[in-house]
Amino acid sequence: MIDYVKGTLETIDTQYVVVDHHGLGYQIFCPNPYIYQHEVHKDIQIFTHHYVREDQIRLFGFPTRKDRALFEKLLNVSGIGPKGALAICASGQPEHVVAAIEQEDEALLTRFPGVGKKTARQIILDLKGKLTDFAGEGVLSAEPTLFAPYEEPKTDALEEAFEALRALGYVEKELKKVRPKLEEETLEIDGYIKKALQLLLKR
Repeated sequence: MIDYVKGTLETIDTQYVVVDHHGLGYQIFCPNPYIYQHEVHKDIQIFTHHYVREDQIRLFGFPTRKDRALFEKLLNVSGIGPKGALAICASGQPEHVVAAIEQEDEALLTRFPGVGKKTARQIILDLKGKLTDFAGEGVLSAEPTLFAPYEEPKTDALEEAFEALRALGYVEKELKKVRPKLEEETLEIDGYIKKALQLLLKR
């Protein structure tokens, strides 16, 4: 298993980043690649999960081991694949997902792309009471934390954010509903993504 990749961040895409390690470029798929947007051409460390199947070999990356551990637990749930697990992890800190599971909040879980009622129930059945390592103070009432606003041309940043949300599985009908609220903000790409996810999960 590749525990982490440490090197120079070369590229950010809507679904992945590329990290150069001694001349070898690692393509690493992330829940929200834009959390690294200020680290381009700088040295970073990403904790990875090496996903191997007959038809797919990929590296998935996370800023902390805790984020990675939640992704791996979600992968063990029947009906959840890598794309679905990434979409859930992109919603915010692991504690917020754990809160939904512990509270048996099926309605919130079904707001994630690809998660229906059956899968939401399966997530709760498989993981409730098994995520104590993620529980922090105030976990059951915590709200997702947004990064501080950063001045950037709104149109480009907003459209990049929407591209990232589409990559996670959100459809145009859902994105159209939250666009007016986002257009009122002046945020960086990551800020738009987090704000959009917060709005999508509240609907």
